[in-house]
Amino acid sequence: MIAVDTNVLFDVLFDGPTADASMLALGDALTVGPVVMCDVVAAELSSRGQGTELVAAAREMGVQFLAMEEKSAVRAGEMMHRYRQNGGPRGRAVPDFLIGAHALLQCNGLITLDAGFNRQYFKGLPIFDPLTAASRSRPNP
Repeated sequence: MIAVDTNVLFDVLFDGPTADASMLALGDALTVGPVVMCDVVAAELSSRGQGTELVAAAREMGVQFLAMEEKSAVRAGEMMHRYRQNGGPRGRAVPDFLIGAHALLQCNGLITLDAGFNRQYFKGLPIFDPLTAASRSRPNP
């Protein structure tokens, strides 16, 4: 099971500058197993004011919902604390850590356009970056 980050879904749903690459990565992942979004991704999709429609559109693309477990929320908080202790800039918010922790502890990877951040803070989490040729190989579910 592979998690998908909000930025990939926004890219596809709003025909962003890298929508083709994002759609390809999403399609590749769907051919080998379930692709899921967590609570945070559903909430971020809804923040555009078209929540029901955008979540439904993601579902129509094959993205399922997988609620975040307590262990993922706790890990996200711990990682955010470590980030702040290490002088991380204020540009990062809790949702970034929640999405990464969910993928790390409940899934087998993350499709994201924010690969650098996730590789740095979620060691061992397979990252599938739509913008790199390496991500075009099929991820394992």
